[in-house]
Amino acid sequence: MEEEILHNFKNDSRVVLAHYYVNREIQKKADYIGDSFYLAQLARKLQEEHIIVAGVYFMAESVKILNPKKRVYLVRDDADCPMAHMVRVERIKKMREEVEDLSVVCYINSTAEIKAYSDICVTSSNAVKVVKKLPEKNIFFIPDGNLANYVAKYVPEKNIIANDGYCPVHNKISAEEIIKMKSIYKGAPVLAHPECREEVLELADYVGSTSGIIEETGLNKSEEFIIVTERGIEYELQRKYPNKKFHFVKGMICADMKKLTLEQAGKVAANKKNEVFVDSDVAMKAKKPLERMLELGV
Repeated sequence: MEEEILHNFKNDSRVVLAHYYVNREIQKKADYIGDSFYLAQLARKLQEEHIIVAGVYFMAESVKILNPKKRVYLVRDDADCPMAHMVRVERIKKMREEVEDLSVVCYINSTAEIKAYSDICVTSSNAVKVVKKLPEKNIFFIPDGNLANYVAKYVPEKNIIANDGYCPVHNKISAEEIIKMKSIYKGAPVLAHPECREEVLELADYVGSTSGIIEETGLNKSEEFIIVTERGIEYELQRKYPNKKFHFVKGMICADMKKLTLEQAGKVAANKKNEVFVDSDVAMKAKKPLERMLELGV
């Protein structure tokens, strides 16, 4: 079966993109692995006609919006991101009516519809950089309130209005859990994702995106690390730094990311199942904030 799956993957007309959080069996066979920003950047440069996304729905939507002429597929069309649905169009419209000099900044972890009503998109790796560059004084940051609070700390010159959304995986982690791990693995630096709550980030030695955490691991001379993000990143950390040890907070597993299997990916590659479509009007509007992110986020 594995030989058949590999045969399905190896084709000049298709490419498999995988997020760091999916099962390692898929990461091993994917053509490219990365975080949301890297995959969004990469999508614009691909030559292949068929793009298979091993991730959750909003990722495949973003790839399709940026590549309207390509055929984009999702390994599982029921793999979703709860946070992507934690803001409504009505709330955005209300904020625009009530707040002057406002920019609606949309975390890429959101639906195409929400992107269409936003001014610019960001990822966890470029949110601070992008918000600093915006001319508007008031920023309505959606949908992740934890990332909004993190950005506010580093961009005090802006008035950041945080939405009340969150990533269920990162938001559930408490300061007490981190303190306990620090007592067990004494001296190990804590590397945390900005989707975590502020009380957790205050205990971290480094805060950054998944790609940022991977890079910091290489730059840091420590041999052991406490990792505070979804456990799927372990594959890339072990691959790049086999002589280092990584300790993960228990329970940091995204159920939707872990739905994906190599067998399902192979079937999608072979049969072109689960093709992703975005309404043309929505796609046209959502493409502008995504492209603006790619311009300002580098």
